[in-house]
Amino acid sequence: MGATIITTEDLREFKIELLEDIKDLLQNEKGQRNKKWLKSNEVRDLLGISPGTLQNLRINGTLPYTKIGGVLYYEYHEIMEVLEQNKVHNRI
Repeated sequence: MGATIITTEDLREFKIELLEDIKDLLQNEKGQRNKKWLKSNEVRDLLGISPGTLQNLRINGTLPYTKIGGVLYYEYHEIMEVLEQNKVHNRI
């Protein structure tokens, strides 16, 4: 089994690639935050919930939505408001 030698140049290239990937991720995240309306799959990804949980949030009136032509849309700022309103502050 041979040893692999990593040079300073290899590390520089890795650093540049890593920084570019991080910038891309941050730009994609900002793009979603700047969108006014999100579709169901975007909301599920944002909140990390299942389709059934999202449906329950709609049915019980927790999460407001708009339906146009069979497509459900949610306002980003309203989702953030719901999260803030339901924040639990634990006292220790």
